[in-house]
Parts: sequence; structure tokens; C-alpha cells
Amino acid sequence: MNKNATLGTGLESFIDEELIWSEMEKATDPEPSLVKDIIAKAKERKGLTPFEAAVLLKNKDKELDNEIFEAAIEVKKGIYGNRLVLFAPLYVSNECANQCAYCGFNATNEDLKRRTLTAEEIHKEVEVLEDLGHKRLLLVYGEHPKYDAAWIAQTVREVYSVTSRKSGEIRRVNINCAPLDVEGFRKLHDVGIGTYQCFHETYHQETYKKYHLAGRKTDYNWRLYAMHRAMEAGIDDVGMGALFGLFDPIFEVMGLLYHAKQLEIDCGVGPHTISFPRIEPAQNSDLALNPPFLSSPHDFKKIVAVLRLAVPYTGLILSTRENPETRKELLEVGVSQISGGSRTYPGAYSDPEYDRPEVQQFCIGDSRSLDETIRSIVGDHGYVPSWCTACYRLGRTGEHFMELAKTGFIQKFCLPNGLLTFKEYLEDYASEETKKVGEELIKNEIENYADPERRKLLIDRLARMENGERDLYL
Repeated sequence: MNKNATLGTGLESFIDEELIWSEMEKATDPEPSLVKDIIAKAKERKGLTPFEAAVLLKNKDKELDNEIFEAAIEVKKGIYGNRLVLFAPLYVSNECANQCAYCGFNATNEDLKRRTLTAEEIHKEVEVLEDLGHKRLLLVYGEHPKYDAAWIAQTVREVYSVTSRKSGEIRRVNINCAPLDVEGFRKLHDVGIGTYQCFHETYHQETYKKYHLAGRKTDYNWRLYAMHRAMEAGIDDVGMGALFGLFDPIFEVMGLLYHAKQLEIDCGVGPHTISFPRIEPAQNSDLALNPPFLSSPHDFKKIVAVLRLAVPYTGLILSTRENPETRKELLEVGVSQISGGSRTYPGAYSDPEYDRPEVQQFCIGDSRSLDETIRSIVGDHGYVPSWCTACYRLGRTGEHFMELAKTGFIQKFCLPNGLLTFKEYLEDYASEETKKVGEELIKNEIENYADPERRKLLIDRLARMENGERDLYL
């Protein structure tokens, strides 16, 4: 690792804006033969350079765009098969000292009702989520000086301690919180967090400065090196993202890819996940109501597809910011993880009123329940919903995970373990309608499973689950 990254301050940005602009200009109006060559390279699952990604994004030939979409789903299924990981965000606090022009948590937003969950309230929220069938949570926090790493670590302990009815327990807690120093990240590592997630929002420094008006988040480089510090602290898996709508989307995609490349150079492995949220309306934010760089549905779909081709072994996360129709579209171009039944404010899951703009960070586009979401995943796409956490508990993380993924070996674990977690959901939580389509999917997957030995193990474990056993995996 680049030891300068451990300092966290006084560092230069590794995002070379002049290079990005130069490559974007060079990629303008690409020859069809070049586009086809890059698509062919992408199908080899070796990834793309930022310039090659720019070429695909700059392509204007709709027929070639369709080839990009087809290649993206081919690559995704070749690596991950037809499974789709599910999670839910749990907002622990909306108190924040930053002034971000696009966010409802903006410290100057006096109309937002501020709230930080107590230990008892965290338990209540987790119990509700467990009773819905969730096994993987993303804890979300505002950035405020009074909530340090030790306090965040304690909230993680609280979540892991809750066990509710049926097979209810949270098996993986991921974190989305403000960048910490190395010692702070070690505190999170020590309590067993999974992925540390932090979005840079925009990689264009002038735009970053324009929309981050006060608070620690104004420090571009402190945030840029957050992943380096997390990995130095022992956190194997990190997740990055950009907020699309703030600046030129092609620039942002290239920024993400150069960020991923720098992590590989300095830390030996790139990001575990990449997210691509778009600005949604937020309370008292004119910017959120009128994003300066809107992407058309077609262009946004292409962004997701190109990310899949550029970083084939990285999980692509889609949130409930997008409406159900858009989510269906994007699932077919390479998304591998989605949130389901999400709510975006502290105390939301135990709140019977639910839709309350005076407390939430932004408006969500997909308000379907988890059960409805799962039924769509199975019925509309034929995907296997997965809550698998076996790799994390068996040490298949970070560089080791990427090594397995690149050989295709990971599919020997992902599909059967996904089926087992889906069976657990069907047994304990699903509606009758969802259980019917789910059991049919499992039956078909077993009939078509190619490995006889693993097929036998899978059938055995599924039978054991019907007899009451839980949390079985390979």
C-alpha cells in the first residue's frame, strides 16, 4: 500500500482531470470498429480501461448500444449466474454537520426532524427487518462530531445482538458512514462489519467544492482516500459510488474507474461494490429538484452496462431511488445487488405512517414490500434472491474473493448458497403467492444443476431446511 495514504491529509488527488478530459475528447464519435473491438474485449471478462469505457459511453449507434447491453448481461451471468443479492438500509441517525446542497440531511435544513436511534430503538427496527426476512443490512449515518467510531461500533454490536422470531438474525452488517481515520476504521473492523461504503459524490473538484459548502465533507482528498484507510485497517471489502446528476456522467464513470484502479495499485484489490445513485428530490433542496446533469433512461442504462463491462467482478448495487420499471431494466444489464422494501429515515421500519418527507434523506422510487420485490425478481427475471453471507464467514473476502470470482469458482458457492437462503425465506417469511413461484424456481434450478455431487449436497440441505434446520451453506 502507498503509505502516504495512511496520513489522510496533505495528499494530492490521484484523479487526473486533464487526463480524463483528454480521453473523453479522444473518445468522441468513435469508429464502429473500435466500439466492436472494445465490446469483444469486454466479453473476455478482463475489464476495460477508463478510456475504453468512455468510448462505449460516447457511442451514438443504437444498434451497437444494444450489443453493449447484451454483452453486459452475458458477463454478469457468466460470473454470478442468475442470483441477485438483497439487503435493506437501516438509518441510525439523520443528524449531520455537513452542508451538502443536494441532501435533506443538510445541517441548514431546519425543517428536517433530527433523530438518532437509541439502543432500544435500534433493536425494535432490527426486529421488524428480521421479521420481514432480511439477513443483510446497510447501516447509514449522518456525519456529526458527537458520533465517533466507538459509538458507530456499538450500534453494530446492537444490531448483531438481536434475534427475533423464526430464523431472524442479521448475518452481515455493512456500513455507510463518514470517512474515519485508520484507528476509527479498526474499531469498525473489530466488531465485524462487512463492507465499508462511502460515495465520493462527484470526482470533479470544482463541482465538489460548489456543492459541499461546510463540514468535514468539504475536504475532497480526505474523502478520496477513505477506502485506502479502511483497507489499511483490515477491512477487506469497500464500496464506492458517485451521485449521478451533479456533473458530467461520463466524467464520473471515469472517476470511479480511476479510483478503482488506484485501489488496486495501492492496496492490491479494487472495490467490492460500486453504486450509481441518481439525485432524487430532497427536502429544501432546489438542486435535488433540478439536477444540473440529467441522464436519459437510455444513457443511464448504458452507464450501468458499461460499469459491468469495465469492472466485471465488482458487485453493482441498485437502490430503491429508482422506480420499479427502471429497476427491472437495469437488472438486465448487470446489476448484482439490490435493496428491497427500503425506508430512508431513522425509525422508519417501525413507523406506521411510513411516507414522511420531513424526516427522510430523499424520496424513494420503489415502495414495494420485500415480498413483492422478491416475487418480481423470481417471476419477471427468473433470478434467485440471495441473502448469502457464507463467503464472509468463511474468509472468502477481499483479494481472495476476487481470485475465486475470476476463475468462475465462486459460482460453485454462490448459486447453491443463494438457493439455500431463498429456501429459508420461503419457509419462514414468504406469502403463499411468493412461496409458490419460489418453490417452482428452486425445483427448476435443482433439475438443471450440472454438478452431480453438489446437487446431492444441495438436495440434502434443502430437505434438512424443510425439517427445521436453518443457516445451512456450502
